[in-house]
Amino acid sequence: MTEPLLARSTERGRMYSRSVSEPPLVPSITTVISQAQNSSLDGWFGYMAASAVAQDPRLASSLGNASEMRAVIKDASKAAERYRNDAARRGTRVHYYCEQVALRDLGRSHRLDEARTDLAQQGEEAFAARFDEWWDLYQVKPIAPEITVWNAELGYAGTLDLVATIGGRLCILDFKTRATDRDGMVKPLDEKVVMQLVAGMKAQESLVDPHAGTWEPWKYSDNPILLGVAIGQTEVRAHRANPEVLKEHWHKFCALRRAWEAGGNAADAGRPLLAVPPPPRADDDEPAASRAASSAAPDDAPRLPADANRG
Repeated sequence: MTEPLLARSTERGRMYSRSVSEPPLVPSITTVISQAQNSSLDGWFGYMAASAVAQDPRLASSLGNASEMRAVIKDASKAAERYRNDAARRGTRVHYYCEQVALRDLGRSHRLDEARTDLAQQGEEAFAARFDEWWDLYQVKPIAPEITVWNAELGYAGTLDLVATIGGRLCILDFKTRATDRDGMVKPLDEKVVMQLVAGMKAQESLVDPHAGTWEPWKYSDNPILLGVAIGQTEVRAHRANPEVLKEHWHKFCALRRAWEAGGNAADAGRPLLAVPPPPRADDDEPAASRAASSAAPDDAPRLPADANRG
């Protein structure tokens, strides 16, 4: 996805404004979905770091050289972050190319040649070639590329990659740039794309003018086909969101939206942990150490009752 004009990065993730002159008000669809981030990536981070060490040309000379080995380890520890950032930049370039194809077919101003040249300079032109083949094969008729939508009832916004017709049916499409597996096949989509698509379908408004802050009722919620499209260097595969499961995935998205809000409320509520000094002793000869600990505790710290340790 290219960077939407009304989206801004904040401490609480990416959020959307109603116009370019207003502050961000609601989280993006992807920020909401990120509340369900799988925490089982430790193995992948470890693998990326170990692989980076093994492939580092300085490895042999760093053996026995502590300072050079530290440099190798430091660089390797950032391998996963570098990979993720590179993938994000590649995804932005591919999404931009897809947007330009749609603009061309709509007869609107576009920069298709520049977008393709940019991909070629990065050694990524195969993504464009496979996308062009898929676009022609599926006879995609674009309606609205990169359209920003808003749901005021639940409180979220997002930018959809494309609204189009395919085979005479209205479709909402989300493009995902995917790597190729060892068999030469594009890697499968993450199933969370269903939540992303159904949240887009459930929009209430779409953006007309970001500078004036004008919106119009959402016109494309009438039983569209929801398509996740995996774009690779060897092939492009389209997958339809199963209509039988959309209700459950919408409910999950709603729960994650509440989780996002609850997380922000908890973060703003104040200190989650307060120091507790030991309770006063029953006798009058309180050790100096205990008196010092009590006097060092914050004034608002809760204090245990005098008989807390009695049976």
